[in-house]
Amino acid sequence: MSSTHAPAATSRREQILKEAARLFAERGFHGVGVDEIGAAVGISGPGLYRHFAGKDAMLAELLVGISERLLDGGRIRAASGGDTPAAVLDALIDGHIDFALDDRPLITVHDRELDRLREADRKRVRRLQREYVELWVQVVREVYPASAEADARASVHAVFGLLNSTPHISRPGALPGRTEMSALLHRLARGAFAALAGDGGAAGDAGATSGVAATGDAGATGGARHGAEVLSAPSDTSGQPH
Repeated sequence: MSSTHAPAATSRREQILKEAARLFAERGFHGVGVDEIGAAVGISGPGLYRHFAGKDAMLAELLVGISERLLDGGRIRAASGGDTPAAVLDALIDGHIDFALDDRPLITVHDRELDRLREADRKRVRRLQREYVELWVQVVREVYPASAEADARASVHAVFGLLNSTPHISRPGALPGRTEMSALLHRLARGAFAALAGDGGAAGDAGATSGVAATGDAGATGGARHGAEVLSAPSDTSGQPH
């Protein structure tokens, strides 16, 4: 997008979704009423029904919507991210970091509320996320051609686990500045993928274009939740709220 264009104004619908995500993340889906969401955007609770049929519809749009945006953005980055597989991988990492830093409430909402979606919406989320995972796996194997497919897929889930851990670092001042945090996450992600080379990663990192790059907790690679780790954070064992 050209920097000469002013950013589009946020629509009322987008405002509602943003506040719904924040409130759902803070207090849980059942802990938030329609009136509270309305108050957060300056309209009456009943006024929300001009935009959404109810909280269930908001939740579905939040989780299906972010899964669609991640996949669409990933495809764009894969097609135009650079001249080498390493440059494309850097572009994918940067795109997911933007999500992990800018949409932290959605990570928490996904962790807690995915199973509340209607079956059709839940299946749609999982399908979109599987496609997103496989997009990454293809690029990772191009950067590390000697890696087994299962290892590449496990590393992708592990990196998602790391990048999606941002909601657990929520105390004021706990995170460095956004630019510094983005660079740190990128270095860690590239370090994790470098393990596929088996020698510290010199072979795979030679083509990196950004000089910054994330490692993570092992992610599940199969079963009923295959693909869901795209938006999930590692389990929080601290006993503290997200």
